[in-house]
Amino acid sequence: MKTPSAEELRKIYPDSDGKPMAENTLQLEWIVLLKFGLEACYDEIQDVFVAADLLWYPVEGHPEINVAPDVMVAFGRPKGHRGSYIQFVEEGIAPQVVFEIISPGNRKKEMENKLAFYQKYGIQEYYTYDPQRNIFQCYIRSGEQLVKYPNLGEWVSPRLKVKFEWNEVTLNIFQPDGDPFLSYHELREFKKQAVGEFQKNWAFLAKEQRKLRELQLQTKWTQENIDEAKKKIANAEQKAALEKQKAEVAEQKAGVAEQKAEVAEQKAEMAEEKIAIVEQKAEMEKQRAFQKLLQAGLSITLIAEALNLSMEEVQRYTER
Repeated sequence: MKTPSAEELRKIYPDSDGKPMAENTLQLEWIVLLKFGLEACYDEIQDVFVAADLLWYPVEGHPEINVAPDVMVAFGRPKGHRGSYIQFVEEGIAPQVVFEIISPGNRKKEMENKLAFYQKYGIQEYYTYDPQRNIFQCYIRSGEQLVKYPNLGEWVSPRLKVKFEWNEVTLNIFQPDGDPFLSYHELREFKKQAVGEFQKNWAFLAKEQRKLRELQLQTKWTQENIDEAKKKIANAEQKAALEKQKAEVAEQKAGVAEQKAEVAEQKAEMAEEKIAIVEQKAEMEKQRAFQKLLQAGLSITLIAEALNLSMEEVQRYTER
C-alpha cells in the first residue's frame, strides 16, 4: 500500500477546522502562557512535543473524528512544526496531556463531548481552567475513565511534574524546578531587572578593578623606594666595613713596627679620620633614605624595619 504524501495527507486531514484559536484575549493569554511554559519545561528534551490549537486526528481513515485542544503535550514525539497531529503518522502515539481554557462561548454540552472524546482516545491527564470565573479542574485516567479529582488548592501533574496552585484569586503554575510560568510582560520585566542588576554589578566591578590597579601601582612604587634605600645602606655599610678593615691592618702594622710608632700613630689618626668621614657619609645616606621613606608615606615603624634601625635611632632622625 502506497504511503500518502504530505500534500495528500493535508487534503485528507486538513490543518484547520475554520474555528478561531481563542474567543477573547484572556483565553488567548492563558493558552500562550501554557504553551510556552510547557515548552520551557522540556526545552532540552527532544522527544516531547507541545502544541496549541492543533487539530488531532486519532483514527486513521476517519478525518471527521478530530479535536483541537487548546494545548496538548505528546511524550515520545519529536519537536518540530506540524500542520496537524495525525496519530497514525506519529507512530500511533496519542497526546498524553491536554488543556482546555474555557471561554464564555464554551457550552456545557461541548465540554462534556470533549471530556468523552479525550476519555475515549487515550488522554492520561485532562485539565480545564475558566480564568473569568477562576475555576480549575483536573481529570486523571483510572482504567478506561478520566476521573475528576477534588480541587485541594495544590496539584502536581503525575506526567508533567508541573505544579498547579489554585487560590481564590487565580491559578499559578510552576515548572518542575520551581520556577513560575511567566507571561510575556513578566518575562520582559524580569529581563529588564536582570539587565539593570548586571549593569550595576559590572560598574561596581570596574570601579573595584580601578582601585586595585591604583593600589598595585602605589605598592610597586613604595617597594622600589624601599629597595633603593636598602641598596644605598648596604653600599654604605660595605664601604664602612672595608675602611674598618684597613684601619685594623694599619693598627697591626703599628704594633709590629715599634720603630715606626710615630708614623703608625699618624696613619692611625688618618685612618680614624677616614672612618669618621665614612661613618658621617653613612649617617647622611641613612638620613636621606629616612627622609625619602618618610616622604613616601611610610610609618616610623615600617621605616625602622626597612632601614634596620632601632626606634631610638628613628626618633633621633625625626628630631633633626
